[in-house]
Amino acid sequence: MTATLRPAGTGDLDRMRRWRNHPQVRGVSLTQHEIGPEEHLAWWEAVRVDPDRRVLVHLHGGRPAGVVTFTGVTSPDRALTWGFYLDVDGLEERGELLPAWLGLQRVAIAHAFDVLGARTLGGETLADNTPVLALHRRFGFRIVRRYQREIDGTPRQVVWTEMSRGT
Repeated sequence: MTATLRPAGTGDLDRMRRWRNHPQVRGVSLTQHEIGPEEHLAWWEAVRVDPDRRVLVHLHGGRPAGVVTFTGVTSPDRALTWGFYLDVDGLEERGELLPAWLGLQRVAIAHAFDVLGARTLGGETLADNTPVLALHRRFGFRIVRRYQREIDGTPRQVVWTEMSRGT
């Protein structure tokens, strides 16, 4: 199936918040509380006018299936930070979670380097989120550093992975 990205719009807000609040997504996120409508709307109002950030909807086989965010778009060193999450329930129900995950990774990396002109692409992953770390490794990311970060009041180990243009 084809994977593409399109800019997120206000019409995507409810589905994005539902996907982001899925227990599996929250459990591996750097902010793990359930996000309410007001908090989500405040985030959206800030991010949609921030020239340094992009929020994109991942389409898997033409259907909305996830969200990819990029920060650092206007940075002079073109060092982008990214994050993503998927529609876990919808994709599992259709038996498409793994293909959608692979497709998102592939299209998001291409977008970062080919469309946004990234020199590097990096992100934070909780150290115990071994499936995402393995996927990043598969796509050529390398571990740059490990550090402690407070996640909802608890110190957790975080892994920063990164890839450079052409790696």
